[in-house]
Amino acid sequence: QVQLVESGGGLVQAGGSLRLSCAASGLTVSGSQMGWFRQAPGKEREFVAKISGTGRITDYAYSVKGRFAISRDSAKNMVYLQMNSLKPEDTAVYYCARGSTWSADPSDYDFWGQGTQVTVSS
Repeated sequence: QVQLVESGGGLVQAGGSLRLSCAASGLTVSGSQMGWFRQAPGKEREFVAKISGTGRITDYAYSVKGRFAISRDSAKNMVYLQMNSLKPEDTAVYYCARGSTWSADPSDYDFWGQGTQVTVSS
């Protein structure tokens, strides 16, 4: 049974950093396309970042490019999202997910974690 468990969220001031972690079980992150999404209150879930099964290719939403970095540790079966220069508009619940294809569309992701709250104060 697949489980994805996010951690690392919290309250941070604008300009600060956070590192989100996603612990995977029931699947191997190496060989899986993994993504991070976020959902703010009253808004649709949106793509943040993804990493290919080989780990060699990454992709980011325009709004986070240059500030966020996705990575993985195959030995620990973990996926990370390093978030720097955080802005109040980054406030959302962040989700880790496994993609069935190389896509930024949430409907192409079949397993999801429960989410972790990130709040950026101004």
